[in-house]
Amino acid sequence: MRPEIAVLDIQGQYRVYTEFYRADAAEKTIILVNGSMATTASFAQTVKNLHPQFNVVCYDQPYAGKSKVHNRHEKHLTKEIEGQILLELVDHFGAEHVLSFSWGGAATLVALAHQPRRIEKAVISSFSPVINAHMLDYLERGIDYLGSRDGDRVGHLVNNTIGKHLPSLFKRFNYRHVSSLAEHEYGQMHFHINDVLHSDRQCYLNAAKKINVPVLFLNGEWDEYTAAEDARIFGNHVAQSTFTTLQATGHFLDMEHKAACRDSQNALLGFLKPSQPSSRTRYSFVQDHHALAI
Repeated sequence: MRPEIAVLDIQGQYRVYTEFYRADAAEKTIILVNGSMATTASFAQTVKNLHPQFNVVCYDQPYAGKSKVHNRHEKHLTKEIEGQILLELVDHFGAEHVLSFSWGGAATLVALAHQPRRIEKAVISSFSPVINAHMLDYLERGIDYLGSRDGDRVGHLVNNTIGKHLPSLFKRFNYRHVSSLAEHEYGQMHFHINDVLHSDRQCYLNAAKKINVPVLFLNGEWDEYTAAEDARIFGNHVAQSTFTTLQATGHFLDMEHKAACRDSQNALLGFLKPSQPSSRTRYSFVQDHHALAI
């Protein structure tokens, strides 16, 4: 399953590396939105769960992965800019669906609030409008370590908190990835966390009120950081909202173990293609890529 690769120009300001997994029989296209500092590699399992039922698009933010060599990194990207980049990609690929993970939910909410005419359904996973005590502790320690550019401590922090339910192999890839980021990437992550801590937290709910398509909010039962009960607050603001809690899994959902991967696939296909149940027989669990998000 080889993707079609392109580096796209976004309004003459950013260059974005994209992977397009084409499926000849697919009727719809879905775009996957990474968590902070993650790369297209983090969605390896999700791509397998969605393809070939859909054409699948993955991309790296301008500051990360295979996009970063094509950009100058002169300023930090806000969630609003990331939302605009997503809207450009939706138009370019003619996507009908979008799926976000963790911090990618912030940009996705911003984009959906613009009511893009192409989008029919959206999935927002491992995201919450609440900064609870667990998340606050994680963010405050993170901003301290990032401020001093201490990649070693940042890597261990991720694995010991939001990544604590990941398999050991994923943790090793996670640590290797996080501890060796470029200077501007630590700066961007620091900027993201600072924004989360000091911006108006009502902004996510204000954006949610403008969303006019069905949205599935997907969270893990064991996720203390973006808790399922906190995500349900979106139900008071998104007119067509659905909530699914994956049992016995944490923040990283389909990456944590086989049952979580199967349940995630069933939830996604049940929401996006309700007339076509997902297969429960053919199944493989990918465990060969890093998986980072905040």
